[in-house]
Amino acid sequence: MSLLKTAWKLLIGVKDVLTLLFVLIFFGALYAALSFSPNPAVEARGGALLVTLDGTLVDQKAENDPIAVLTGQASPVHETLTRDVVRALRLAAKDSDIKAVVLDLDRFMGAGAVSLGEVGEALADVRKAGKTILSHATAYSDDSYALAAQANEVWLHPMGGVLIAGPGGSQPYFKGLLDRFDVNLHVYRVGKYKSYVEPYLLQAASAEAKEADQALVDALWEDWQTKVKAARPKADIASFAQDPVAALQAGGGDLAKAAQAKGLIDALGSDRDFGTRVAKIVGGDEDRGPGDFNSTSLDAYLAANPEDQGGDVVAVVHVAGEIVDGDAPDGVAAGDTVADRIDQAVQHLDAKALVLRVDSPGGSAMASEKIRQAALAAKKAGLPVIVSMGNVAASGGYWVAMAGDKVFAEPATITGSIGVFGLIPSFEKTLARYGVTSDGVKTTPLSGQPDVLGGINAEGDALIQGGISDIYRRFTGLVSASRKLPLARVEELAQGRVWIGGTAHQNKLIDAFGSLDDAVAEAARRAKLDPADISVVHVEPQAGWLQRLFEPAARVTAAEMRIGADPVSHLVALRQAQMGTALADARHVMDGPAVQVRCMNCPPVRLSAPAKPSTWFNRMFH
Repeated sequence: MSLLKTAWKLLIGVKDVLTLLFVLIFFGALYAALSFSPNPAVEARGGALLVTLDGTLVDQKAENDPIAVLTGQASPVHETLTRDVVRALRLAAKDSDIKAVVLDLDRFMGAGAVSLGEVGEALADVRKAGKTILSHATAYSDDSYALAAQANEVWLHPMGGVLIAGPGGSQPYFKGLLDRFDVNLHVYRVGKYKSYVEPYLLQAASAEAKEADQALVDALWEDWQTKVKAARPKADIASFAQDPVAALQAGGGDLAKAAQAKGLIDALGSDRDFGTRVAKIVGGDEDRGPGDFNSTSLDAYLAANPEDQGGDVVAVVHVAGEIVDGDAPDGVAAGDTVADRIDQAVQHLDAKALVLRVDSPGGSAMASEKIRQAALAAKKAGLPVIVSMGNVAASGGYWVAMAGDKVFAEPATITGSIGVFGLIPSFEKTLARYGVTSDGVKTTPLSGQPDVLGGINAEGDALIQGGISDIYRRFTGLVSASRKLPLARVEELAQGRVWIGGTAHQNKLIDAFGSLDDAVAEAARRAKLDPADISVVHVEPQAGWLQRLFEPAARVTAAEMRIGADPVSHLVALRQAQMGTALADARHVMDGPAVQVRCMNCPPVRLSAPAKPSTWFNRMFH
């Protein structure tokens, strides 16, 4: 009887806790729902347009999964849409109520080269309109300085600094670890530059991979320097980047003064000093005290200036992130999800033209083909299909692009990587170490294959490699037909080689340089529409109230990641995020489909936190 009483009390206690939790969540959700959207009439009050770039710039935000937020598995990097920043800056350039643009880059974690270029061009338009741009940060790195360079006044905290590292760096190689556990990795690939699998085969990069990687980072570095030098010709970027120790010594050991001496910044000052300077231009905010200034936040400004939705629809469907099979929320490009959005544009939005915006390093070959087929179906329905490449459109991303009537890219776009690979681990040696063996019966050589316990036999290996080779032939044949290039020429350009946009254009892998706006205008013209009188609809789900509720928790800022504000800590944090992305990449390769068209040389579309490995990776190494 006492046991029943104890159990009953326990159940009552659990019920009370759950009730309290529900009440807290309910009122928290109610508060968030009521306070989430900025009130344009109150907040959009002119003065300075305050562009606070916490986290990263992306083409498409990752969706918030409330369960992932509650269990602590959400991405730790806040994301801002590049197109939102560009639109706000273009509006501000013509808005008489906006006297200046202020860039808060203290917690900016970076963006792709194309995104940086688009925002940089919009900032240049603000300057051409005669308005002042002011930037402030405690630490500037490559990406944040690329934007700050566009400012009339670049401010730096006296305890801060500028650290320009340039593209490049190291990545983990797992062969030694795999050998330690006697994992037998079966690798199938076509293309001598298809180096995605090298971290599992080698302990260092091959000569071919280093050749391709070096050419890529050299091109990106040259593009970065050219743009920064054009925006800020007085800055001695070359000597500062190539000999930072000498620059530091010349500055008396002071990072901030070293940057100022080289012309990278204009003024040293605290947040309050900077705010006082801005207030002299746009007016002070008396309600908030000294160092504050009249400003309008980015979100409030966009809310006060909604996009016009009139005229015929040109639909934009995003292929953003890793390409995966099936359905998935935004953050990855799921084949079924993207294909359904293309169908939705044709059948329900009555779109007159379609633009595929590709910002992906590839992934599943089957999912890539499903997206391409959906785009071809749109063409059969009479819609022009134009492709706009973002930061990365490589491997599976390039496969998708072959559906386009015309392909736009930017000089800094990373594309190509025409190659295929497959990777299957087997554990016969690992199990044998612990006395575990396998046996069974067969009816054909393929019975039980691929056998991850007993080993993959010669017939299985041959057939899998044959399938990989067949997909490679399909890939090169598709490129040959779509780009109107001889197959022999495609073979020269393929082999998994990654190209920057400028070289890709010379090699006829793309048609023209241009932004997403250029692609939309081209799509409108081909549909016999006036580009000035169309409605551009990005076919993606609108965030519901539950997603908006959990966004602050799911997209924590750099400060909440316990990243120090000083320049060294900031640089370390960037490297840690990149390492997290590399480890997450390794997990995706092992857990993903056996056949993939994915680019290793390409930078990530978004930064990831180190994730817990799953399946065999988890069982072996945890």
